[in-house]
Amino acid sequence: MAEHTSSSITIDAAPADVMEVIADFARYPDWTGEVKEAEVLASDAEGRAEQVRLVMDAGAIKDDQTLAYTWTGEHEVSWTLVKSQMLRSLDGSYLLRPEGKGTEVTYRLTVDVKIPMLGMIKRKAEKVIIDRALAGLKKRVETK
Repeated sequence: MAEHTSSSITIDAAPADVMEVIADFARYPDWTGEVKEAEVLASDAEGRAEQVRLVMDAGAIKDDQTLAYTWTGEHEVSWTLVKSQMLRSLDGSYLLRPEGKGTEVTYRLTVDVKIPMLGMIKRKAEKVIIDRALAGLKKRVETK
């Protein structure tokens, strides 16, 4: 089993408000940094994205990828890679847990690139992606 990287942050908002921002893929270029374009390709009966195309630019890594999303209740969303130019696999999730008047958000990520990369370097890159995403999410939700 591939090793994953995870990190958590507390956001001063209700879980529903946090999930609303997570589910609004059209706005990802506004707050994620690495996502330059986002297009929902398919949605479920409740209007939640099932497949999303993302154009990424993370400096040395530029990619056009499609991810499949699974929504579990109101507090969890996970995704897996459908296709990519640079990645062999990508699995991630956001798990929201009410905490006082806010929400603890845990982001888990496992990435496998097509080019050879040391595990230590790959985990550091995952950590940077997670930390930037959580910081961007916090700022977006709290200033919305």
